[in-house]
Amino acid sequence: MVKNAQDVLIKIKGIQMAQGDRDVVELLTTGSFCRTKDAYFISYEESEATGFQGSHTTLRFEPRDSRVTMTRSGSLETQLIIEEGRRHQCSYDTGYGQMTIGVLGDRIVSTLTDEGGDISFGYTLDIDTALTSENQVYISVAKA
Repeated sequence: MVKNAQDVLIKIKGIQMAQGDRDVVELLTTGSFCRTKDAYFISYEESEATGFQGSHTTLRFEPRDSRVTMTRSGSLETQLIIEEGRRHQCSYDTGYGQMTIGVLGDRIVSTLTDEGGDISFGYTLDIDTALTSENQVYISVAKA
């Protein structure tokens, strides 16, 4: 990870809307948080509650570019780039194999400081430009 990371309490709420269904996942976990010159990093171990048990997730938020990069490693390998108003093609591991999906960021709001804070972002996922889901993520970071 990055030097000077501090132990933190991370609260995550994810909302996924697909084909008329709404799924909400909430997670309270410990992890690490730090800031470099250009980005904030939030890292934690996934659990059974999220469906990604055995994976390590790192969120990199770059305020200047209004971009969040979510990288999962371990049992599943995934990288999603969420950037306001831009569509990225990203690699997504379904557990049954890798696929390329489109990720269109629609908003990123952050009050992160060196002490912690909140970040939320929304994005849509598509496969071959066909809408798959709309997603909202809310994350709070506080010193442990």
